[in-house]
Amino acid sequence: MAKRHKSAMKRMRQNEQRHSRNVSVKSALKTYVKRVESLVSRQDVTSADSTLRKAVSALDKAAGKGVIHPNKAARKKAALSRKVHALHVGA
Repeated sequence: MAKRHKSAMKRMRQNEQRHSRNVSVKSALKTYVKRVESLVSRQDVTSADSTLRKAVSALDKAAGKGVIHPNKAARKKAALSRKVHALHVGA
């Protein structure tokens, strides 16, 4: 194997750290979205509201850090908000 530059080795370490951080953030986002959707399917209005707030916050943070695209965060927030709002209108 050829000798690598010091800067290339540092870049590889940084990429690995960022990748692991991004994977964990994305996994947490998926968990929040699934929780909100399951609460909506169970017609649990109060829990869905509080979980939606946490999900929106997590989506905004992920978009701010560059883990996901801001438009994707906006789409997810709108879709989840629509589902939770439908519970309020239907109830």
